[in-house]
Amino acid sequence: MAQGTVIHVAPEQPTYAVCVLGTSTQLDVYSSAPQGCTSFDINASPGVVVDVAHSPPVKKNPTGSSKWSLDPGLEVSLRMTVASCSTGDQKVRISYYGPKTNPVQALLYITGVEISLSADITRNGKEKPTKARKDQKTWTWGRRGQGAILLVNCDKDNRKSSAMDCLDDKVLNREELQDMSLVTLSTKTPTDFFTKHELVLHVAKSEMDKVRVFQAWRKKKSSEYKVVLGPQQPSHLLELPGGQHSIDFYVEGLAFPDATFPGLVSLTISLLDASKPELPKALVFQDSVAFRVAPWIMTPNTQPAKEVYVCSVSENEDFVTSLTALTKKAKCKLTVCPLEENKEDKWMQDEIEIGYIQAPHKTLPVVFDSPRNRGLKEFPIKHLLGPDFGYVTRGPQKGNITSLDSFGNLEVSPPVTVGKKKYPLGRILIGSSSFPSAKSQEMHQALQDFLTAQQVQAPVKLYSDWLSVGHVDEFLSFVPVNKKGFRLLLASPRSCYKLFQEQLKEGNGEALLFKGVKDKKQLKIKDILSNKQLREHNSYVESCIDWNRELLKRELGLTERDIVDIPQLFRLHWDFPGTLKAEAFFPNMVNMLVLGKHLGIPKPFGPIINGRCCLEEKVRSLLEPLGLHCTFIDDFTPYHLQHGEVHCGTNVRREPFSFKWWHMVP
Repeated sequence: MAQGTVIHVAPEQPTYAVCVLGTSTQLDVYSSAPQGCTSFDINASPGVVVDVAHSPPVKKNPTGSSKWSLDPGLEVSLRMTVASCSTGDQKVRISYYGPKTNPVQALLYITGVEISLSADITRNGKEKPTKARKDQKTWTWGRRGQGAILLVNCDKDNRKSSAMDCLDDKVLNREELQDMSLVTLSTKTPTDFFTKHELVLHVAKSEMDKVRVFQAWRKKKSSEYKVVLGPQQPSHLLELPGGQHSIDFYVEGLAFPDATFPGLVSLTISLLDASKPELPKALVFQDSVAFRVAPWIMTPNTQPAKEVYVCSVSENEDFVTSLTALTKKAKCKLTVCPLEENKEDKWMQDEIEIGYIQAPHKTLPVVFDSPRNRGLKEFPIKHLLGPDFGYVTRGPQKGNITSLDSFGNLEVSPPVTVGKKKYPLGRILIGSSSFPSAKSQEMHQALQDFLTAQQVQAPVKLYSDWLSVGHVDEFLSFVPVNKKGFRLLLASPRSCYKLFQEQLKEGNGEALLFKGVKDKKQLKIKDILSNKQLREHNSYVESCIDWNRELLKRELGLTERDIVDIPQLFRLHWDFPGTLKAEAFFPNMVNMLVLGKHLGIPKPFGPIINGRCCLEEKVRSLLEPLGLHCTFIDDFTPYHLQHGEVHCGTNVRREPFSFKWWHMVP
């Protein structure tokens, strides 16, 4: 509830006070009682409701049904039901009685005013918020929760602008208002009220750089929007005439939740008594609206694909052609970043992650730009940031960047339930080292802090530093399945050795891996199986994947029936710092592009048995019964030889969740 002050009355002279509709104002009757008085009664004008209570409750004085006894536990409160037409037009009379004294009266003249902030605290998305009667000061999660929502105004509605909309203090068009949250101030006062009172709109100084507020100034044919709160402007004195008025404010978020900002901002209106110029202004009333800044939300492979992004670089023309055919099957748009703009940086997945932000009145995609900043550095800013497409980045822009800061190392699970805890938007998955050492790598803390602060997709740290590149997408993926909703795919050396062992027993030991690959030594199944060092390498890799397997089962609430093992071999080699790290031995099939039921899988160039690749056939037998369609894409030369695959070289914008993030309880 909005807060008012305490009114003290005096028997020797009239008291004047202001009460705001919708609030309960305390009336101090006990301490104002003349000496010798033991009871009182109270009468008020029709526009005033008086509530009298004792703590603990007592009955009225038996000597008179209208009298109340005076004691320290007495509480009297007033509520106004109508706004005053003139100053002091509502009256309250308190009569004091004592056994040895004459009745004494105290008069209170009240001016009832309407002053209220209203916003979409019920989160129904209505353009014009209804007047709130609930406690607007608190923000609560859940389907029955309440509290208004702010979007960070991180898109660029005017393409001619040089920066995101939140970086300037102007409203250049009405489209920009759609990215903001509407707050309406309603006032109804006597005509001379603001000659002796002031209204101040304000935010906490600690929050002023997180929000900007524009006031709408209506003209005959249009409206203008003036900044009244924001960075270096924590408060604003409103200039209002008396009477009945309604003023619209548009509020934009300037910052996402982060390590030092929980995402909550309160907008407050304060009524001050300025009737005595020789004294400081006195606080009469306050009303606040709590906002939460909408979090940045990732979308998993199970969400429908809307647009696929890929780079055109040297030697990937056939790859782009194959991807074009796949996107047509999946009925989603394909955007190709040309060579002159990507500067031979083909790793689209590593540069960006496309998520979204959402308020009840609007949803828009937002690209999260990684700090790797190679050839694709300008792509998210020049080609994605625009009208209704936002942008955010974190981490140092120079130095101290590792491979784990690229977004192949950033994935999200589909919605899961772990015990009694629900994650309706899934859980973020990031790769890290298993323990700190001189050569271990971690995702930059600024990135981790940002992801954790969003709250709605609680991150899980996986062990990925055993890989040469170190990304989680090198050993896992998710695919949509009707009944459970999804399957977790894990790269599996054990599954691959089992498959090759079966082929050896069937007399196919001479079948060749890498047949048809230019300038690549072909290997027989029997030679792969007899390679002791390769066995040892994959035994180590299997132990690393098994560690993650158990971690994922625990943190995502999965069972073995939810996991599909994709045959894959790895090999260890010395990286630059002199540490043995793993890389895919043949194209890594788990590093796939998921477009609904259509999967773009790296072509493994496995042993040909009866005219078919036995690795492809195995994967088809695992995934096609689930209703999925497998398309194997040759990425060997442009991607695999440079330690990446199909997923590494592409990116996807997907449909937002139908579930509203504010309905969950983190």
